[in-house]
Amino acid sequence: MASENESDVELEENYYTFLNLPRDATTEQINTAYRKQSRIYHPDKHHNEDSKKQAEIMFNRTKRAYEVLSDPHQRAIYDSVGVQGLRTEGWEIVHRTKTPTEIREEYERLAQAADERRLQQRTNPRGNITINVNATEIFAPYDETEMPRVEIGSMSIAQSIEAPLTRKDMIIMSGNLYSSNGNGSGGFVVAGRRLLNKGWLEVCAGAGNGFLVGLKGGRTLSPKVTLNGGTNMSFREHGVIPALFSTLAVQLDKHTVGSLTLNAGPQSSMSTQIDHSKDEYALSSSFVIGSPHIYFGLSYTRKMIENEMKLKLAVKVGTFGFMGEYGLEKKISKYSSVTAAVSIGVPSGVILKFKILRSNQSYVFPIHLSDEIVPAAVFYASVTPVIAWFLIKKTIMDPMDAERKSVEVERTKRQNEQRLLAKRQEASAAVHLMQSTYHRIMTEELQKTGLVVTRAVYGCTTENSSTQFKPELSLDVTIPIQCLVRDSTLQLYDSSKSDLPGFYDPSIGDNKILRIEYTYQNQFRVVNIKDNEAIRLPLP
Repeated sequence: MASENESDVELEENYYTFLNLPRDATTEQINTAYRKQSRIYHPDKHHNEDSKKQAEIMFNRTKRAYEVLSDPHQRAIYDSVGVQGLRTEGWEIVHRTKTPTEIREEYERLAQAADERRLQQRTNPRGNITINVNATEIFAPYDETEMPRVEIGSMSIAQSIEAPLTRKDMIIMSGNLYSSNGNGSGGFVVAGRRLLNKGWLEVCAGAGNGFLVGLKGGRTLSPKVTLNGGTNMSFREHGVIPALFSTLAVQLDKHTVGSLTLNAGPQSSMSTQIDHSKDEYALSSSFVIGSPHIYFGLSYTRKMIENEMKLKLAVKVGTFGFMGEYGLEKKISKYSSVTAAVSIGVPSGVILKFKILRSNQSYVFPIHLSDEIVPAAVFYASVTPVIAWFLIKKTIMDPMDAERKSVEVERTKRQNEQRLLAKRQEASAAVHLMQSTYHRIMTEELQKTGLVVTRAVYGCTTENSSTQFKPELSLDVTIPIQCLVRDSTLQLYDSSKSDLPGFYDPSIGDNKILRIEYTYQNQFRVVNIKDNEAIRLPLP
């Protein structure tokens, strides 16, 4: 996923890598790694005054990493948001009896809410623009001698903002405009909302197609049951039109919510809906009885998290006819996504829908291709979004993403210039402190013809060779790697090697590899691994 440019960039310590541990390390593994590293960096092991100062710095880092990873409470916070989370105030209110999973979920919820608040600048703007395009003449031309006409059939705009007055009170202002075939309409509503104990209450007034007043409210009846409802009165030229609506929602299980909705008014209806959602998929079913139609709907969403995409399928059958829809949603940045869907039905025909979502702003473009189910319209509606996405991605998005990453890397380097210098000095000091440990392990491994690292290099390779390193962007890590050998075995985990003791990142943002030349049982071997790749030596 592309990160937003405005996101903060800061180098953070990886406590797991510093102790050379996997992220699912057990308490025993953490204790063993701490004892092993403490023997290298404990100040009492070094008698030279300069070495003792350097050892004290490395020992404090080792101790800090151990303190965090050995405490389930701190480890849960660190696993969720890293060192930044440990600096956050207010964690004292989180009960230590909560599980690490609960703490991670709570922090992620709070962090996401904070991001959204900053993005929306306290006004929580929400908007929608829908432009309906009539392109039916492409597949059913009115006159074969003329070019098919593509027209905008209708357009609607809706916008709302929330203005907090106090911690419990806010004003909500919303408006909408609609235009079709030269005719238009619109409306404006102002509402005041107050948060109550286990609920909320809202009073609204508006104007548009007559004067409108309304009252809404909601309440949590129990941990699993909520009730929302309200009423409004619309004052029209020919009289007053009342309306009543309510929704009862019940948490059926951890992943399932059921709801029953009643609407009484000009278009009365009663509907029931069940939503089931998991990390991999979401399933929703609904049944509506009302005026003018009765119908049943079913939708399925497959969440392809690794690709940041969602495959969506839906079907609706009722007295109006039937409708089937399939589409794909792709996340293109932290707050943005694009969706393309094809709707096929009777009597609606074939409709191609594009949707762009940016935070709480959505832009929808339904393109009506055919009044009937025409195979050619279905084919082109399915193929066009794929071709369009490919062209836009290759010609616009990829170059923009590459430029953004380049700017991000340069900004990161500038922001962390002093810290990078300190990391280089620290790596040099760590290698100096490892000397006695290095010679001891080398002697032990040579005596039993075990795993002896003859040369190890970490950094960036040249463009023409994957084995030739750039001297200014690489470093010799033979000693740090040998010091990680235990009982003729070297285990490295799937994280950046730049956080290992004796390492530093010689080129932030660029791809790096670790090349290890070693002998085992008097056989010479060479292995190249990617920066975030795990490996266990000797290889079988």
